[in-house]
Amino acid sequence: MMELLLCLLLLGSVVLEEAVGGDVCVSGHDSGPVFEEQPSSLIYPEGLTEGKVTLSCQARASPAASYRWLLNGTEVPLGLDRYTLVAGTLVISGPEPLRDTGSYQCLAINRCGTIISRAANLKFGYLHDFPPDSRSPQTAYEGVGTFLACQPPPHYPALSYRWLINEFPNFIRKDDGRWFVSQVTGNLYVAKAEPNDTGNYFCFTTINMDISTKSTFSKANQLTVLPDAQPEWLQVMSDSEVEISSELHWSCVAAGKPRPSIRWLRNGHNLALEDSGMYQCVAENKHGTVYSTAELRVQVQAPDFRLNPVRRLIPAARGGQVMIECRPRAAPKPSLFWSRGTELLTNSSRVTVTPDGILWIHNISRADEGKYTCFAENYLGKANSTGHLSVRDATKITLAPSNADINQGENVTLQCHASHDPTMDLTFTWALNGKENIGDLLTVNAQLSQAGMYTCTAQTVVDSASASAKLVVRGPPGPPGGLLVKNVAETSVELRWSRGYDNHSPIGKYIIMGRSSLSSEWKKMRTDPVNIEGNAESSRVMGLMPWMDYEFQVIASNILGSGEPSMPSHIIRTQQAAPTVAPSGLGGGGGDHHELIMTWTPMAREYQNGDGFGYILAFRKKDTSWTEVRIPHVESSRYVYYNESLTPYSPFEVKIKAYNRRGEGPFSQIAVVHSAEEEPTVGPLNINATALSAFEIQVSWEPVQCLPVCCQIRYWRQHEREAAADRVRTAGLEPTARVSGLRPSTRYHVAVLAYNSAGTGPPSPRTTVTTRKPRSECIQQRIRHHNLYFRAWSHFIMFQTCLTLTHIST
Repeated sequence: MMELLLCLLLLGSVVLEEAVGGDVCVSGHDSGPVFEEQPSSLIYPEGLTEGKVTLSCQARASPAASYRWLLNGTEVPLGLDRYTLVAGTLVISGPEPLRDTGSYQCLAINRCGTIISRAANLKFGYLHDFPPDSRSPQTAYEGVGTFLACQPPPHYPALSYRWLINEFPNFIRKDDGRWFVSQVTGNLYVAKAEPNDTGNYFCFTTINMDISTKSTFSKANQLTVLPDAQPEWLQVMSDSEVEISSELHWSCVAAGKPRPSIRWLRNGHNLALEDSGMYQCVAENKHGTVYSTAELRVQVQAPDFRLNPVRRLIPAARGGQVMIECRPRAAPKPSLFWSRGTELLTNSSRVTVTPDGILWIHNISRADEGKYTCFAENYLGKANSTGHLSVRDATKITLAPSNADINQGENVTLQCHASHDPTMDLTFTWALNGKENIGDLLTVNAQLSQAGMYTCTAQTVVDSASASAKLVVRGPPGPPGGLLVKNVAETSVELRWSRGYDNHSPIGKYIIMGRSSLSSEWKKMRTDPVNIEGNAESSRVMGLMPWMDYEFQVIASNILGSGEPSMPSHIIRTQQAAPTVAPSGLGGGGGDHHELIMTWTPMAREYQNGDGFGYILAFRKKDTSWTEVRIPHVESSRYVYYNESLTPYSPFEVKIKAYNRRGEGPFSQIAVVHSAEEEPTVGPLNINATALSAFEIQVSWEPVQCLPVCCQIRYWRQHEREAAADRVRTAGLEPTARVSGLRPSTRYHVAVLAYNSAGTGPPSPRTTVTTRKPRSECIQQRIRHHNLYFRAWSHFIMFQTCLTLTHIST
C-alpha cells in the first residue's frame, strides 16, 4: 500500500519577485507603459571604483509607470547598497566586475500591465601590463620574411596594435609595404628583412572602452638581421598518440637564406598499426641541414566494458522515461546496438537508440522491466554489458497546497501530501521564485517578501511531482518610485512620483519628508494640498528657505500602516530671494580717538537667501542725514568709522540690513552707539578715607563732571613707594567704594583716578587713613590697665595698714 506523507512549509527570508501593478486598468482613461528610452550595452573600465554606470530607462504611461530592474533575471535591490533609481534610470555606484557583470533589463509597470526592455550587457574592460620578463633575441636573414610575436597581456575587449622601433614615438608606418601588423594577434610581420631593420621592437597595445582608453607596451623584442646563415625551425612536430584508422597531420616550417627545402623521411597518411615509429622532418640549404624528430604511436584495442559497464540496476517510474548509456573503450570506434533478452531493439515510438549508443525508453510501463544488453564490436573483437531495468510506482501529489490571503505579521501553514513507491525514499522541497526550503516547519510572522507562488515538489530518485499555490501578503504600501523635483521656486518646489505597490491594500495618503543641508534629520514638510490623497502623484512643498539645498522623500500609507520611503530625490537648491530679516545684536562703542565702532552678529546661512551677500550699515547723529556703508562679506561682524571731527562719546543712531544679488532686506531697529571716549584730564576732588575696621576702609570723592567715568582707587602703606600701590576699580559710577584686605593698625596713602575706555586720567590729591586696631588687642590693653589699677590699690591698702600699725605701736 502507498505511503501518505505530510509536509509543512516555513516561509523563510525569500525575496518576492512579482512584477504586477496595482488595481484595475480603466479603458479609455489609462494606458499601459510604452518605452521611450531603453538601456544600451556598455563596457566599463575595471578598477575605476569611484565612477558610476548609468543604464537609461524611460516609459510613457498613464498612470505613470514605476520601475524595477533585473540582473541576469534576478531583481536588483534598489535603494540598497550601491543601486540608485533616478526616474527609471539605474545608477550603479562604484561598479565591481564580480557583482555587476551581466544582462540588465528594465521593467516598467502600471496598473494596465508590465513591459520589459531589451537586454543591455554590462561588461568590464581591462588591460593588464605586459610581463616584466625580458624577451629572447631573434635573428632573421636578409631577404627572408620573419615576424615578432606581441603576446599581449590579458585584456577585454579586443585591442588595437602598433609597434615602436627603438624609442617612442617612432612607430612603424602603415604605408611601408614590407611591414604588416595583425590586428588579431598583434604580431609584427616583415616581408623581406633588410640589415637596417636591426633594432629593438616594442608591441604597443591600446584598449578602447565606452568612457576611456588605456595603453601599455611590451619589453623590447631584439631583432638582428644577418646577410645569410643556415635553416632554423619556425614550427616543428611533436610526439603523438592516435587511434588506429584515424588521420594525423604533422607540419614543419623552417626559415633560411636561401630558402631551405623540406623533405620527410616518412609521410603521413591513414594510419595503420605498422605506422608506429620515429619520424623526421629535414630542412636544408647550402649552409646546412636541421632535423626535427617525433615518435608516433598508433593505438589499437578490442571493445572493453571493464572501466565503464552498463549500470547494473536502472530504476524508472511508470509513465516516465529513462536513459541508459553504453560507453566501452575501443580503438577503432566500435559498432553499438542494444537488445532486450533475445530481442534486438530498433527505433520506435517509445524506443530510441542514438548513433553514439544511448538507449531512450519513453512512457515506461511494467512490461518494460527486464534485462537490457549493449553489444560493442570492432574488427579486433566483441564485448557486451547488461543492466536490469526496474519499474517503480510514479510519485503523485494527493493533496495540493491551497492559495492563502493574509495580512503582514500573521501566520500561515501550507501543506502538501504525496504518494510514492514504498521501496524508495521521498523528500519534499518548497520553492518560492526559484529559492528552496526543506523541512516540516511552521510559518511565523509572514512578511511582504514572502508573498508569491509556492511550489511543492515530492521527489524520489526516479521521478518527481509538483503542485503550486499563491500566497498573498497584504501590508503597508511599497515605496513610491521615480521621484522628481520640478518647478523650483524661492520657497516652494513641485514633486512628482509614481505610485509604488499597494501590497493588496489601497493607498490612503502620502506624506512628504524633506531635509536641508543644515541638518541630517528628515522632517515632515508643509504641502499644498495639506492632505495628499492616495490617488495623487504630485504635490507642492511650501515654506522652504530660499537658496538652500534640499532633498525629499515620499511615504505612502494605507490602513495597514506606513510603507518605506521612496529613494531620496536629487538634491536641488531653491531659487534666490532678497533677505527677509535684519541682522541682530547691533551695538558697539569704544575704540581709539575719533572712531565710531559698530558691531553686529553675522547672519546664519539659512537667512542669507542668495549669493553676493553683505551688509548695509547706516549711522548718523540725531536729526542729521544717514551715512550708508556696504560691507560685502558675510562673515563681517564689525565696522570702524574714523573721522577726526568726531567728538568723544558722541551718541549715534545706527541701523543695519542685509543684501544679496536679488535685493536688500529690511533695516533693523535703531540702536544708539557712542563714539570713542577721551581719557579723563582731571582727577576726582575732595577725597575722604575712613577706617571701617582693622581690615577695611571707606573711600569717597567728588566725581568728575565732564564725562561719565569710572574710578580707580590706589592705596599703599606709608613706608612704600606709590609705584607699588595696589589698585581697586569701582563697578559703577557711584563716587564711593570700600577697600578690604588691609593690614590692621597700618597707615595708608590713598588716591583716586578717573578712567574710561580711552585710558586713565591724573590722580587726585592723596589722603591718608589708619586702619583700626584688632579687637583682641583692645581687650588685652584694657586687662593691662585693670591689672595696673589693682596692683596700685593693693599697694595703697598695704601702705595704710603700715601707717596704722606704726601709730598703734607709738
